[in-house]
Amino acid sequence: MTVPFSAIASEASTLSPLALFLQADIVVKLVMLGLLAASVWTWAIIISFSKSISGISRKCHNFDKEFWRADDIDKFHDKHHKDDLPSARVMTAAVAEWRRSTKAKAVDKEGTRDRLSTAMSSAAASEIDQLSDRLNILATVGSVAPFVGLFGTVWGIMRAFTAIAAQQNSSLAVVAPGIAEALFATAIGLFAAIPAVIAYNRFSHAINKVEAQLNRFSDSFYMTLSRELERG
Repeated sequence: MTVPFSAIASEASTLSPLALFLQADIVVKLVMLGLLAASVWTWAIIISFSKSISGISRKCHNFDKEFWRADDIDKFHDKHHKDDLPSARVMTAAVAEWRRSTKAKAVDKEGTRDRLSTAMSSAAASEIDQLSDRLNILATVGSVAPFVGLFGTVWGIMRAFTAIAAQQNSSLAVVAPGIAEALFATAIGLFAAIPAVIAYNRFSHAINKVEAQLNRFSDSFYMTLSRELERG
C-alpha cells in the first residue's frame, strides 16, 4: 500500500534509508529490492571468486614447478591427470593427443605438432572461458545497475512533482522527502555498480595472469613434445 504524499511531507525529518524505502512508491520499492538483490549477488561472487582465483593461480604455479621437476612425464600424468586444475587439464589434453598420434608405426610429425598445438590451445581457452563465466554477471550489474537506479529516481521524482501539483504546495518540507526517496534509488544503484566494476577489472587482470601462465606452460610442454618427436 502506497503511503500518502501528505504523510511523507509530515515526516520530512525521518530520512533514514529504512524510512525512505517504506515511504517509496511500489515501483521504486521494486527497483530498490532488485538492486539490493543484485548487490548481495555481486558481493557473493566477489568473495567466492577472490578465494578461488587466488587458489587456482597458486596451485597452478606449484603444479608447473612439480611437473618440470618430474623425471617421468607419463608417471606424473597418471598421478595428477585428475587434479582439478587448469594446468592439469591442459596437460591431460596434450598427453592424450600425444598418445593417440604416436601409437601408429609411422608417425606424422607435422600433423602431430599441429594437433598437439590445437589440443592444448583449446583446453587452455576452455579453462579461461570457464573462469570468466561469472564475470559476465559483474559486468552486467556494473553497467545496468546505475540505469535501473536512475529509472527509480525518475519515477520517484515524477510522482513527487505530481503530488506537488495536486497539493499546489512547493515548499521544501513537501518536496524534500519525495526527492530524497527518489535519489535513494540512484544511490542503491551506484552501491551495486561500483563494487561490481572494480571487481570485474581486478578479476579480469587475475584471469589474464592465469591465461598467461597456462600459455607459458602449454608452449613449454609443446616444445618438449616437439623435441621428443625429433628424437623419435
